[in-house]
Amino acid sequence: MQEGQETYLWWQTGVVYQIYPRSFQDSNSDGVGDLRGIIQRLDYLKWLGIDAVWLSPIYPSPMADYGYDISDYRGIHPLFGTEADFDELLREVHSRGMKLILDLVPNHTSDQHPWFLESRSSRDNPKRNWYIWCDPLPDGSVPNNWLSVFGGPAWEWDESTQQYYYHAFLKEQPDLNWRNPEVQQAMLDVMRFWLDKGVDGFRVDVMWHMIKDEQFRDNPVNPDYQAHMATYEQLLPVYSTDQPEVHDIVRQMRNVLDGYNERMMIGEIYLPIQKLVTYYGIDGKGAHLPFNFQLLSLPWDARQIASAIDQYEGALPPNGWPNWVLGNHDQPRITSRVGMQQARVAAMLLLTLRGTPTIYYGDEICMRDVPIPFEEVQDPQGLNMPDKNLSRDPARTPMQWDDSPNAGFTDAKPWLRLAANYSRENVAVQRNNDLSMLSLYRRLIDLRRNEPALQVGTYTPVYSDMNLVAFKREAEGHDSFLIVLNLSHRPGYFRPQHFPFSGTVEMATYPESEGVSVSDALNLSGDEGLIIRLH
Repeated sequence: MQEGQETYLWWQTGVVYQIYPRSFQDSNSDGVGDLRGIIQRLDYLKWLGIDAVWLSPIYPSPMADYGYDISDYRGIHPLFGTEADFDELLREVHSRGMKLILDLVPNHTSDQHPWFLESRSSRDNPKRNWYIWCDPLPDGSVPNNWLSVFGGPAWEWDESTQQYYYHAFLKEQPDLNWRNPEVQQAMLDVMRFWLDKGVDGFRVDVMWHMIKDEQFRDNPVNPDYQAHMATYEQLLPVYSTDQPEVHDIVRQMRNVLDGYNERMMIGEIYLPIQKLVTYYGIDGKGAHLPFNFQLLSLPWDARQIASAIDQYEGALPPNGWPNWVLGNHDQPRITSRVGMQQARVAAMLLLTLRGTPTIYYGDEICMRDVPIPFEEVQDPQGLNMPDKNLSRDPARTPMQWDDSPNAGFTDAKPWLRLAANYSRENVAVQRNNDLSMLSLYRRLIDLRRNEPALQVGTYTPVYSDMNLVAFKREAEGHDSFLIVLNLSHRPGYFRPQHFPFSGTVEMATYPESEGVSVSDALNLSGDEGLIIRLH
């Protein structure tokens, strides 16, 4: 798309949709979603207006962390299908004019990966230095105080070679040594393997973890730690994550992508804005989209969110393209965090802010976190810290397609239980209801696609207070839009000084407001969001 003299690429103008493959659609009656199931549902994604599909990992894996522990970077787990199924999925996605983004997990492998089996076989094995091995301290204890994200120390003792290996996550997920050029080469070759197949890009898992402090210094204590938090947060991971040398690795990955036409890289990075934006790289040669998780991590508070949007816009490097995320497979669902009415406002925010939006499957039909009984918990984070209610299973439950048994997801017992209300809240019901969340998402995506101001236009903050966030989107030679969102349940009053305006309400969370002419002042109901086409 062109706006003025600039040409925008698909990952700038498009909407990304994350599929958690286990939970999207089962095609072979084993209770687990698979690639053929995804193929069956592509027409739905096309109808919704999705431009790019991002798949969580589908590679061979012992499934200690549900696919984020990879034992073969170049294959497909039989649970999800075959390599032929993958090739067909890629063709079918492309035939609908959509793109396919794969999850790449370069920080760690499975402990069953051939590389690690070699590495741990002896101290003088050629692949020993492919992972991070350390001697115990003189008293026999762990090399330092680093903690695992999933609970406990991040060091595992290997009896046969009498050293510890480092794992930022499960002990079944040993971290690769990215300071080793052989590791770098092997992983860049993995990228080329999938790019040669025609994959359009990667979402890179825990990008900020990939390099660790060379001296293995102890992490400092977190003075703000509280008992309800994950044990990992007892320390500040200043030496185990976000090391300066990681940017050299990201640049190498970018160089690989730049050898292909219009491929892209998203980085998973949970860091403050000032650190996050450094992952765009020097001269913009880092990640195309360092994931911006502020709408996931901030309290749902108008002032904080308005401030964060402006801080982010102000911190972006020249030509750094913004992006926004409301939900993913690691976080509670947006509807469970803010409620059903505010989830509509959140959808309007996501799809009118400047930059690329990512939608998590099911959020478009208001899916909520499903309570999973303790004896059914599958997620290692939940199993390892059972008293903290940190399981990620509730946000990973099967997609609710219709009111048939198991919501049309499977005709077997689903791998995780479904929401009790799936017969009322599903795609089939909402598709035929103009007032549904699904209809709202589809209309928002359609409006965004057809209005250059919303798709690639500039962002200007207009106003915020305890209830409201308001901003303007404009593109030269096209209609401009004023977006006013009430992030509270109470009425909000928009009477900005020095900002006279008149226009027509193009879209609203409440349909009664649509088509109404407005000027200079607005009285908003609680949970109301307005998109106003300015005259």
